[in-house]
Amino acid sequence: MYAIVEIAGQQFKVEKDQQLFVHRLEGKEGSKVSFDNVLLIDNKGKVNVGAPVITGANVSAKILEHLKDDKVIVFKKKRRKGYKVKNGHRQYLTKIQIEAIAEKGSAKPAAKKAEPKAETKATAPKAEAKAPATKAPVAKKAAPKAAVKKPAAKKPAAKKTTNKADDSAK
Repeated sequence: MYAIVEIAGQQFKVEKDQQLFVHRLEGKEGSKVSFDNVLLIDNKGKVNVGAPVITGANVSAKILEHLKDDKVIVFKKKRRKGYKVKNGHRQYLTKIQIEAIAEKGSAKPAAKKAEPKAETKATAPKAEAKAPATKAPVAKKAAPKAAVKKPAAKKPAAKKTTNKADDSAK
C-alpha cells in the first residue's frame, strides 16, 4: 500500500515505515504529524484518486529529527568581465517516518456522489421533452441607448497679430 501525499508544498510517494526528508516542519522531535492532502492511494491494486484530494484520508508520521542539508554552492562568472559571485546555501530539513496510511470513509462519499448523478440523467430527458412543447415568450429587443454627447473641446484662443507697419504709422 502506498499513497501520494503533499507535504510542505511538495508531493511524495510514501509507504508505511518509510523515512524521508522534507522541508522543515513545525513540531518538536518525537512528535506526531498528520497530512490530510492525500492525492492518491493504492491499496493492493485498488487505486483511489482524489479530485484534488481524497476526503477522509490521511497519512500520519513521526518527526525523527531536524537537520540541515549539504551545502550547495552557487558560483556565477562572466568571462573577460571581471565578474565573479560565490553564494552558498544550506536547506533546513526534517526527517520523518511514515507510521500509517488511512483511507477512512473514502469509498462512501464516492458512492453517494454517484447516485445523484444517475437521478439527474434520468430527469434530464424529461425536461428536454417538455421544453419544445411550451414556447417561452420572445423578449423584445431593448431600444439602443442614445449616445451621450460630450462637450466640445475648447479651442485655444487666437493669437493677436499686430502688423509692424500699422504700429509704425501711429
